[in-house]
Amino acid sequence: MPYSSNDDLPDSIRRHLPVHAQSIFREAFNHAWETYRARADREAIARRVAWAAVKRGYEKIGRDWAPKA
Repeated sequence: MPYSSNDDLPDSIRRHLPVHAQSIFREAFNHAWETYRARADREAIARRVAWAAVKRGYEKIGRDWAPKA
C-alpha cells in the first residue's frame, strides 16, 4: 500500500525518523511498490528498499536517526 503523505506512515517510522528521512522512506517505498507490482512479496521488498534509501543519508544513534556527517 503506497503512502500519500508522511502522516500515513506507520507510527514507529514517524516516531523515530526525522521528517526528511520520512519523506525519503515514503518516496522510496512508493517507487518500489510500483516497480515490483507483479511480485507477491512486493510490500516486503518495498520496505527493504525504503530502509536502504534512508540508510544512505541517515544513521541510527540509539533509538533515533540523524543525518550522516
